[in-house]
Order: sequence, then C-alpha cells, then structure tokens
Amino acid sequence: MPEYNIRHITRYTYPAPATDSANQLILYPHSTDHQELREYKLEISHQPHVEFFIDYFGNKVGIFSLIRPHTELLIRAEMDVVTHEVELPADEARASEQWITLAEESEQWPCLDFMLQEKADMHDDIEALTLSFIKDDITPFAAVKTMSSWINENFSYVKGITSVETSVDEIWRLRAGVCQDFAHMLLVMLRMAGIPSRYVSGYICPKNHELRGEGATHAWVEAWIPNYGWIGVDPTNNCIVSDRHVRLAAGRDFSDCTPVKGIYKGPSQHLLEVSVVINNALAENAEPLTPVFTYKVTQESPSDNSYRRFMEIQQQQ
Repeated sequence: MPEYNIRHITRYTYPAPATDSANQLILYPHSTDHQELREYKLEISHQPHVEFFIDYFGNKVGIFSLIRPHTELLIRAEMDVVTHEVELPADEARASEQWITLAEESEQWPCLDFMLQEKADMHDDIEALTLSFIKDDITPFAAVKTMSSWINENFSYVKGITSVETSVDEIWRLRAGVCQDFAHMLLVMLRMAGIPSRYVSGYICPKNHELRGEGATHAWVEAWIPNYGWIGVDPTNNCIVSDRHVRLAAGRDFSDCTPVKGIYKGPSQHLLEVSVVINNALAENAEPLTPVFTYKVTQESPSDNSYRRFMEIQQQQ
C-alpha cells in the first residue's frame, strides 16, 4: 500500500502583462477502490477563486479567471495519495461468449462514448494488424495485453519528436514517441477491435527508475473487459496499471483530460514550465524540482490573436 506525495507545478511567464486569463484545471485525483486521496492543496498566484464541478466523464474540474494584469501565473498542486494493487480479471468465461457480450455492451453506456473511431489515412493498415490479434480462442483481455505488448516492442520511446496534436498517421509512420503516443495508438487499435477504451492521464511513481515516464505526468489506457469493467493498461511500460500509477482523469482522448489549459489576452510570446516531483518511501532518490517540460513561444504568428488557445498546455512524458 504505497503512499506518494506529488507536487505538480505549472508556471507561465509573459514579457508584458497578460489580462483576462481564463483557465481550466484537471489536477485532482479521485478516491477510488484503487487509490485514496489523503490530502490535497492547490495554490495559484494572485489567489483567484476556483470553482469546481464534475464533468461528463466524472473528472473533477477547476475553473478560474484572472482579470487584472500579470506577468506570471503559477499553479501548484500538491497531493498525498495511497494506492492499492489492482485485482486482475478472472477471465474464465469462454472467449466467444465474451466477445458477444462485449459487442452488446459497446453500444450502451458507459462504453458507447469510448468507441469513437479516429479518421486516419493508414486506417486499413492499422486495422489489418489489429484484426490479426483477434482469434477465436483469444479473450478480449488477452487481446488487450497482446496489442499493448506489440506497441511496446515495436515503438521506440523518444522525447521531443511528437506533440499532443500529433496524428495517429504520424505516430504510425514514426513508430516512436512518448507515453501519450503509445496510449493514442493503443486506443485506436482497441476501438478497431471492438473494445471500448478511454485515455487516462496521471502519474507513474518512481521506485528504482526502471519505468518510462517516472517523475512526470503520464498517460495510459483503460479498456472495458466483460464481467469485470475498466482495466488500466500502460503500453509505454507494457504492464497492467496497479499501485505504481496515480490516476487524475479519463476521457475519449487527451483533450478531455488536459491537466491545464486556458486562454488570455496579451502577448503571444510566453514561456511555459512544468515541474513534477514524486516522493515515496520506496524511491531511492527524490528528483530535484526542475522543469520536466519547457515550451517557449518566441514570436507571434499571423493566426494568433489576443484570445488564442494555448498551443500546448501540458506535455506528457
């Protein structure tokens, strides 16, 4: 029953005052059967009032505005979370029966929203590979693990060559990326196979630095398994999500559970820095509080205006 202290710090700095900043946060882990939120603290510079609500996907969302001029916006979320091991599906029913049940459940709530097919030029190639994993004696859970393993073994973990807006066609061509790309590809394949799947954002917690994505925001997939429900699968590390993962939010894709996003009036030029520090008794060394992601806009493009959406609000590692 590990306990983690997580500090997630987001800092925006502007060369000239920004005003009328409206922001949304999804940085609040729910207590579930697999994790317990012991303590939570949210600090935001200039001390705006934050309103919270539960969105359509069950995520706790905070919204706030800063009207007065400011040259820096600092958002600091700190949480203490206890996690529990996940009990795996028994997977005892016949595979054929499970696929029939899954076909029925995928057309109903809560699965229907997580069957949306993404348009892709490489759709036929991806689908052909996906369907090759589906055999008469393979259960949905076994198929999920097989596809996760294939992505893990055939895609290279490389930072800096993709963004949150990289298409599935480009990920397929590169056969490389970071956790959001691995999760993106697995989502596409699972939905092609008729398995409802949702994108999950959160953290993977350090122990001996043997896992990809430690000490940063992380992404994985939850797949719907008949007679069980949602099970988390991490293709970046080719493992079932258990007590090393802390879940923040879930949705159809990254855009549904972006940790921080917003709009503002002011200079297009700005600097975004994100730092994540995770401490627990099992970790050999705590990571220093340095940015794990930096994004800098240096010049205004013709498409930018004073109320433009941030190009990239949060980079997953």
